[in-house]
Amino acid sequence: MIKLETISKAESARYMGVRGVPDEKTAELLDKYEPIVRRRLRPAYVYRETPLYIEADGVHFEGIDAVFTGNDIKKHLNGCERAVLLAATVSAEADKLIRQTSVVGMAEALAVDCLCSSAIEQVCDKAEQEIFSVNPAKFRTWRFSAGYGDLPINLQKDLIIALNAQRRIGLTVTDNFLLIPSKSVTAIIGISDNPVEKGEKGCTACNMRDNCGFRLNGGCGKNRY
Repeated sequence: MIKLETISKAESARYMGVRGVPDEKTAELLDKYEPIVRRRLRPAYVYRETPLYIEADGVHFEGIDAVFTGNDIKKHLNGCERAVLLAATVSAEADKLIRQTSVVGMAEALAVDCLCSSAIEQVCDKAEQEIFSVNPAKFRTWRFSAGYGDLPINLQKDLIIALNAQRRIGLTVTDNFLLIPSKSVTAIIGISDNPVEKGEKGCTACNMRDNCGFRLNGGCGKNRY
């Protein structure tokens, strides 16, 4: 299980909409709740390495019936022979803590929510480090998730099933293809023996880019990959 030694308060402040240095009130909230959040979370992840085949109709992963359609995922995995399918979560404790803190106040709940958002990104970073330290890859892409670009978000369900993530880390998906617990991520990382061209990432690859407040503050966590 991954252990977070600290949660980035700078990244959390950015999620809160802060530009530059947080004001005293925001800094106090993050200082207060960072250790509380860190103690409550139970980070976990599962992954699977699988061959992939890029066909005219989309990307096919061995052992998954669904076709991963869209031009963006084909471009993302161009030149890759294999992929790591990843699912990560910081557990249902995040959702519980956000609800509990909302009784105290909206500012407190926002701070906790954004700390949890920072935490899941750090968990994904650590998961990648662990995965590729055990199974080195000469070249790899950044993480790409269902819902980025034109990759349909309904493929969340196929990734959850392929990874047996419900049984292994308690991760499920709703009828609207939202992950439960909410502070969770599924992602695809391409692997190649040859250099790969890393395509668009962050806001340019996100289907929420036209309605996202984070863009005003330099982009969201997706820009970090």
